[in-house]
Amino acid sequence: MSKFTGYKCSICGTEYLPGQVTYTCPKDGGNLDVILDYDAIRRKFQPEDITSRKEPSLWKYLPLLPVSEPEGHSTPLHASGGTPVFALPRLAEKLHLKHLWLKDESRNPTASFKDRASAVVVTRARELKSEVVVTASTGNAGAALAGMSAAVGQKSVIFAPKTAPQAKVAQLLIFGAKVILVDGTYDDAFDLTVKASNEFGWYCRNTGYNPFTLEGKKTAAFEIWEWWLDAHRDWHKKDSPLDNHPPLTIFVSVGDGNIISGIHKGFRDLFALGWIPNMPRIIGVQAEGSAAIANAFNANTESITPVSATTIADSISVDLPRDGVRA
Repeated sequence: MSKFTGYKCSICGTEYLPGQVTYTCPKDGGNLDVILDYDAIRRKFQPEDITSRKEPSLWKYLPLLPVSEPEGHSTPLHASGGTPVFALPRLAEKLHLKHLWLKDESRNPTASFKDRASAVVVTRARELKSEVVVTASTGNAGAALAGMSAAVGQKSVIFAPKTAPQAKVAQLLIFGAKVILVDGTYDDAFDLTVKASNEFGWYCRNTGYNPFTLEGKKTAAFEIWEWWLDAHRDWHKKDSPLDNHPPLTIFVSVGDGNIISGIHKGFRDLFALGWIPNMPRIIGVQAEGSAAIANAFNANTESITPVSATTIADSISVDLPRDGVRA
């Protein structure tokens, strides 16, 4: 079954076949959404066919992903995702909430959410027989790419600002990546990776640029959906179980905007398949010192104005969010 049928521009809506484009829309530079054949998926799978799969990682949701099953069994590539959800009753009480839960993404192989995107991107790179995968990173995305690449012997190159934390740069080197330190910002590193990708034919993993990063990150939405089903199993004994669910609100930290866009894409997939009756409320949270997307949202505009980011939250410190419009 060929479930991956193409791409759709998030700005102009133009659709492309899989072989026509690789990264962004040629017309306006908009980020691309992967198009899945929902009818084909729906004909072959029911929700219980997915939730009953024994795979403990994000590859449990392979029928909903635009790649084939990857190599590297019993390696970090097959260990990404499947992270736990913990109840936080004391914090919930302090915040006057009935319930509060935390999804602990530090349980991923390189200790960050970025492993999800890198696992899918490296799998796609292997399908395309790419010699090198490259990305720009202040630390976490690079470590994720380096770790996933090392698992299958894939060469990786990371462009990182010289200001990146030394511990994170060391992690890149330990995983065997070639690290190029850039005398500039993350945005400068981003532009250099795109240039290197075009010049050398390297496969670029950049967040808010490669559409397959979103496909990896959306798997967290699938896990939240499945956890939500388990948490409310009693409702599923009724005739219209999903209609009786209490509302779910998901808070997501935001830098480039790609994670929150991925969470939204995952729930959109489930909604399009008819497996959930409505979308959850998703709220993005930015640091005050790196709030370009929040500023645009509060101004009710899709025009993202760059900021001079100043925050100790380095993983979400971004001057110009690369996925701001979708977020």
